[in-house]
Amino acid sequence: MSTTTEAEILDSSELAEAKEYNRAEFRCDLLDRGIDLAYLSLASFLLAIPLDHWLLARGWEQRTMRLCLMYAIITLLHMVVSFPLSLYSGHLLEHRYQLSRQTFGGWLWRYFKRNLITLLMGTLLTVVLYQIIWRTGPLWWLVAAAAYFGLSILLGQLAPVLLLPLFYKIERCDDAAMQDRFGKLAQGTGLSLEGVYRMSMSDETAKANAMLAGLGATRRVILGDTLLDGFEANEIDVIFAHEVGHHVHRHVTKLIAIGLAYSLAGFFVCDQLIHSWVLQHSDTMSYADLPVYTLPLLTLVTTIFFMLVEPVQNALSRHFERQADTYALERTHDVPAYRSAFKKLARLNKADPDPHPWEVFLFHSHPPIAARLQMADAFAAREISSP
Repeated sequence: MSTTTEAEILDSSELAEAKEYNRAEFRCDLLDRGIDLAYLSLASFLLAIPLDHWLLARGWEQRTMRLCLMYAIITLLHMVVSFPLSLYSGHLLEHRYQLSRQTFGGWLWRYFKRNLITLLMGTLLTVVLYQIIWRTGPLWWLVAAAAYFGLSILLGQLAPVLLLPLFYKIERCDDAAMQDRFGKLAQGTGLSLEGVYRMSMSDETAKANAMLAGLGATRRVILGDTLLDGFEANEIDVIFAHEVGHHVHRHVTKLIAIGLAYSLAGFFVCDQLIHSWVLQHSDTMSYADLPVYTLPLLTLVTTIFFMLVEPVQNALSRHFERQADTYALERTHDVPAYRSAFKKLARLNKADPDPHPWEVFLFHSHPPIAARLQMADAFAAREISSP
């Protein structure tokens, strides 16, 4: 991609700042992954067994309670180890580039709330997983994958009504004209929306966002107030049409199905490695008696597995995004609005319009904005040349 194309999206100072910000963000992401792998490796091979013995020595013989304590201690230690990087990447870096509007107290409260939810939900899911292992034996990975599939559907339904409101103020939009436009864009697609909602983001960030969230009765469009207040009506329509494209191509359903395949493979790999590792520390391997000290190793193996399949998942996600982009252009036939909307997104979010191809391949779930604008130009050229 030529620098001329980048220059059409951002001016020279904006482009330099965006690339600098994204390099810093990328380094933080790599460091975070390294910390996760190093910590989980230490927890698996040096900490887990002594911690289990320590808990036993203090009277925690009931293994479910010991499992909960193991998860809580391992998770809290991980939070302590990763807190400096979380503070830098989530607060200080965002303020340095004028993207965050949060006070330190506001950021800390959100960090605490997010991790408290992680701790509570993680404890529950860990207990469920080990109960499955203890009760179903060698076929646990099949049962666990099925449970993961059901959980994905449940969270898909509950996320917009229970989880998102814990972090953002979300209220129904009363813009009748916008709802009428959206209704026309969704007409004939089979998309049934519970409503269009405004998500208050501007108190915390300068970034813009939009999403099609929920499943079934909770299906809704959620638009950030930064987007609603900073974009023209035709630009918002293109973004909405993009979200409709995800519905038309059944991307959510496909992602849930693909998630089931990944979980089957991931849990099977965990089963094989855990089986071998337990036999190194015990004469026999009994699923009914699987030690709780295997938890950090189970987490480590799962983490490595999903890191390895991430490029495949990201390639699929980028394909879905291109399909949704094409649908938005075909539905609206408004290339200028598409171009101006994505240029605004690049400026607001300080997105690098054209990152290195290897970075995109390995880590990006969305196509670079420069590539998306090239696709729009190609679409416009086809429109002109077609009879």
